[in-house]
Amino acid sequence: MGQFLRVPASFFGMVLGLVGLGASWRAAARVWNLPPAIGETIMFVAIAIWAALLVLFVAKWVLRRAEALAEFEHPVQCCFIGLVPVSTMLIALAVLPYSRPLAVIIGSIGAAGQLIFAVYRTGALWTGGRDPATTTPILYLPTVAGNFVTANLAAALGYGDIAAMFFGAAIFAWLALESVLMHRLYTLPSLPLPLRPTLGIQLAPAVVACSAYLSMTTGQPDLFAKGLLGYGLIQALILARLLPWIMQQPFGASYWAFTFGLTALSFDAIRLIERGSDGVMPDLAVGLFVFVNAAVGLIAAGTAWLLVTGRLIPQPQSAATSRP
Repeated sequence: MGQFLRVPASFFGMVLGLVGLGASWRAAARVWNLPPAIGETIMFVAIAIWAALLVLFVAKWVLRRAEALAEFEHPVQCCFIGLVPVSTMLIALAVLPYSRPLAVIIGSIGAAGQLIFAVYRTGALWTGGRDPATTTPILYLPTVAGNFVTANLAAALGYGDIAAMFFGAAIFAWLALESVLMHRLYTLPSLPLPLRPTLGIQLAPAVVACSAYLSMTTGQPDLFAKGLLGYGLIQALILARLLPWIMQQPFGASYWAFTFGLTALSFDAIRLIERGSDGVMPDLAVGLFVFVNAAVGLIAAGTAWLLVTGRLIPQPQSAATSRP
């Protein structure tokens, strides 16, 4: 049991991928008349994993506070803590069809948590002193992922003005941080092996922005929605080209970093045809849906194998030598 108290915040990425897959199945059930039970089952599994991870994560802060603080101060792992409130908001979206009051309660806690964490962590980053070599797409998690998901949740609950403000915050944070990340990738030495799977997060901003935008608008999808999906597709192709290089790092739970963006890519395409897009979009949506299900299934199967063989939980991180 002791090893499970070392569960890192990055494991909440599993919840993001599973809720994203469940949302894709919910949309597919509406558009293609697929069995609704599949999407709901995936959502149930996501809720169960979220609850278990939350208990373990809180227990780590109580029983292994030194390790929790080391993660909080680590220049890379610290940003993954933002996944805790983000996954909480996604769970609110998962339960919304069943109970709006419960979704509002869970979602409000998650939204408040992500805003507090984003402000605190970004303030720490603004003080400087960060090693540029530790810059990876994890920097998107506090202000980009958190704000886009908050916008999506607010729109789903009917709070359009709140959704618009969080969407704007996420868009401008994304544009600013992408230039920082591209400068690091183009000009500094290659990412070390353990950090390469974090590039999977690079796929997420455009397609999660598209999901949020679609939740805030009605009618035929416009140029902006399709453009966001197009940029996401380009990111996916670049990542596919880099996959042999990324996979020099042996498989681990870190590969769940790909799943939130992948599932959002599939969800967006289905939502576009649900909203009236035709032409190439129906065929693209089918292809993406099949591919994304296969990809997430492989990652889930590999994770289950690591769990069974006792290799899922990483060794504890050492404290950062410098402030992030």
